Amino acid sequence: MTTLKFIVIASAAILIAAVSCRSRGDPSQNQEGKMEYKADKSDDQLKKELTAEQYRVTQKCGTELPFTGKYYNFKGEGKYVCVVCGAELFNSDTKYDSGSGWPSFYQPADANSVEERDDNSLLMTRTEIRCANCGAHLGHVFSDGPAPTGLRYCINSAALKFIDANDTNSQPGH
Repeated sequence: MTTLKFIVIASAAILIAAVSCRSRGDPSQNQEGKMEYKADKSDDQLKKELTAEQYRVTQKCGTELPFTGKYYNFKGEGKYVCVVCGAELFNSDTKYDSGSGWPSFYQPADANSVEERDDNSLLMTRTEIRCANCGAHLGHVFSDGPAPTGLRYCINSAALKFIDANDTNSQPGH
């Protein structure tokens, strides 16, 4: 019975840590203490524009199950933009198969495309990755990637939209 109580308590702690997510925002705050980004949409607007899964991942720091996302095994040539605001995040030429079950890239499209934050949820320390333009949660970065950076940006497909390099009519965003 003691083992069962431990499992229940540990599971509850992990669940609470998994759903804890800081508000969207960059290091600057407005007078009310709310974090703000260049692209700032209301919660109601986001719920209307995003699918339930996109909202859960980008706004509540959710994580897709491995090997289930739209882009984890996708091989198209083009760019990956933020599903929330359309900002360019990653290019297909930096995407690689990490074996993790999530789309993985060894560097962002631009040094200012993403921002990093300490993430101490799930009883571990990781580095969270967010869209620098709107604050959407994208995934995490790890130091076990390939050359030339040695980094693995492990990103949720639900946070991305792919823009095909050959599609001249395609618009970033939704």
